[in-house]
Amino acid sequence: MEAALSFVVAALFAVSLYLLLSKHIIRMLLGIVLLSNAVNLLIFTAGRIGPIAPPLIEEGQETVTQAVANPLPQALILTAIVISFSFFAFLLVLAYRAYQDLGTDDTDQMRIAEPEDQGLPPLGY
Repeated sequence: MEAALSFVVAALFAVSLYLLLSKHIIRMLLGIVLLSNAVNLLIFTAGRIGPIAPPLIEEGQETVTQAVANPLPQALILTAIVISFSFFAFLLVLAYRAYQDLGTDDTDQMRIAEPEDQGLPPLGY
């Protein structure tokens, strides 16, 4: 099971890097979403998947007496999902605003900050 998930993680990383290298902002945003999902799945896979008991201490015991699941990867993934969703929402609004101002989502055509007809910026300060 973990070997199959490692191939899925590798495929998600490859597709996300391909999308991040695109010239269009929407594809870049989809690459960021896939990258965050790949990282979440990587953390989940590293936490070992298996039919292990939940991390609960039985009544009358002071410590865990059997093999239990590690709750840390699950907590990290839940936190990462919330952070990545808010980051994606911010980037989506930023991309939409840039599209409204510039009329394109192609990064080669978004050269307002670096006009082609002007020379180099001053090199000595």
